[in-house]
Amino acid sequence: MDAKRQLGEFLQTRRSQLRPQDVGLSTYGDRRRVPGLRREELALLAGVSASYYSRLEQGQSSNASPE
Repeated sequence: MDAKRQLGEFLQTRRSQLRPQDVGLSTYGDRRRVPGLRREELALLAGVSASYYSRLEQGQSSNASPE
C-alpha cells in the first residue's frame, strides 16, 4: 500500500468518527449522507480549501505537509 492511499484511508476513517456536535458545528436536520463530518466541514476546521482536502483523501496531492 502506498503512502498516498494510506493517508486517504486515515483521513476518511478519522473524519467518519467525528460528529458535528463533537467539534462545535451546527447541524441542520437529522439527515446526513455520510457518517461523521463532511469533507467541507473538516476542511473549514483545518483551514484548507475543500478541494485540497478532497485531493488529499483521494491521494492526488503529492506535496502535503506533515501538519
